[in-house]
Amino acid sequence: MTNPLAPLLELADVSATLERARQAADAAMRHRALRRSGGQVAAEAGLRSAVASAALEGHGYELEEVRAGLVTDPTVQGALRVSAALDGLTATWPRSPRQVLARLHVLAARGAVDEAELGRPVADRDVVARLDALAEMVVGQGAGQAGGAPALLQAAVVHGELLALRAFAGPNGVVARAAGRLTLISAGLDPRGLLAVEVGHHAREPEYVGAAGAFATGTPDGLRSWFRHYASAVEVAAAELSDICSATSD
Repeated sequence: MTNPLAPLLELADVSATLERARQAADAAMRHRALRRSGGQVAAEAGLRSAVASAALEGHGYELEEVRAGLVTDPTVQGALRVSAALDGLTATWPRSPRQVLARLHVLAARGAVDEAELGRPVADRDVVARLDALAEMVVGQGAGQAGGAPALLQAAVVHGELLALRAFAGPNGVVARAAGRLTLISAGLDPRGLLAVEVGHHAREPEYVGAAGAFATGTPDGLRSWFRHYASAVEVAAAELSDICSATSD
């Protein structure tokens, strides 16, 4: 059976662009500091991911303020909860993505939306149908099994589609970015959760917003724009990982 994501790799430059980003990530993950300080590095990457994701929702704070526990903003706290939960959701994601998305929204939106809305997609028939189709795609990719599309492509599609759908009330973007990162983890490209891809999106925020809007059009050029941006964000995350590792080993 032909993989439904395979045609996306035929778009001009997409396959090569994603491959360069994968190689950059692989190279960063070979840093010697990860042999003895992998847990510390993963925790720092998770913190930076959460701060960047909240900033992309319009709730920007200095990293050191958040690290010191001085920020009580509900969106920041939600992003921190989401980042901390990803490891425990990895095994469930490729089997029950709708369940995981609901959990991510509960974690992200607690204190920011009405309790009745937590974990529930918006009541729109078209959104629910596309959310079901996205869940079927995630399950069908087999999370790293033979025949699945490249992890970066899977993550970019998951992230872009959730942004386009605006399926959840409140910090929908936090959920979308977390689902993309969770896809990279569960599909085996970033099994230890070391890539703070949200940092890459935040570093290129105007491009992120524009490319996400282009993805939502569904046109070939729009899709290519998003995949190029996503690859660039992963490369930024790879450089960030190298910086964290170097600081840890000093």
